Amino acid sequence: VIGQYIDYLVNEQGVKNIFVNGTTGEGLALSVQERKQLAEEWVTKGKEKLDHVVIHVGALSLPESKELVRVLFFPFSFSVFYALVAFLREVASEAPGVPFYYYHIPPLTGVKIHAEELLDGIKEQIPTFHGVKFSDTDLLDFGRCVDKSNKEQFVVLYGVDEQLLGALAMGATGAVGSTYNYLGKVNNLVLETFARGDLVSAQKYQVQHFLTLLYLLFFSCLGFGVAEIKAVMTFVSGIPMGPPRLPLLSASEEFIAKAKAKLESLKKCLKLI
Repeated sequence: VIGQYIDYLVNEQGVKNIFVNGTTGEGLALSVQERKQLAEEWVTKGKEKLDHVVIHVGALSLPESKELVRVLFFPFSFSVFYALVAFLREVASEAPGVPFYYYHIPPLTGVKIHAEELLDGIKEQIPTFHGVKFSDTDLLDFGRCVDKSNKEQFVVLYGVDEQLLGALAMGATGAVGSTYNYLGKVNNLVLETFARGDLVSAQKYQVQHFLTLLYLLFFSCLGFGVAEIKAVMTFVSGIPMGPPRLPLLSASEEFIAKAKAKLESLKKCLKLI
């Protein structure tokens, strides 16, 4: 369904830049061959439709990462700063002509470092370094990354969807997030109104986005993860996203029923989807 998925994102949500095999895409639960097949399909079907396709290549095995190399979701076991830098440099060296991104997501990896420390002089270590996806709520660290990016000429993408407007105010170059699959329109409005200095409208659209997440996350009282994202995408887009891979379990029928009802009510009053 990837071709259909691309058409939906481009035509219905205004989303033309894709991250493949990441957290939402369950990349770490897939085999190397499956990840290659998915990457190839997204690139092939997205030709002349998508602006950018970024591929995650992170794995616990360095040889596998080097085989997949495009962008890195670093191993969960890293906790030492110099080891992480060495690993990034080793992987990036396998694709000297490909822009390289560092994925900073300490809530999932357990790597408790400040991203701005890693970015200090990073282009000297990794000449192909192009930017960072910052998926943490520490806006002080994020702001320092932005400051370094201005000096060293790389991009900083923000990955906490409900805080997009705050990150834009701090200097974010762009954003990457799961909810942009089905809330791309309202988030594009946040970007557009902020860019033209209309903060009142930008705040309104950010609140609308937050209200949708609030309904799904809290009012359902059932949790909200990759399985639930897949269920929401299936009934919002009409594209069958399938179940998650074990050990994740499919979203419950109770969640699907409640989420459908809540999204329909939001759709009518906020015109989000």
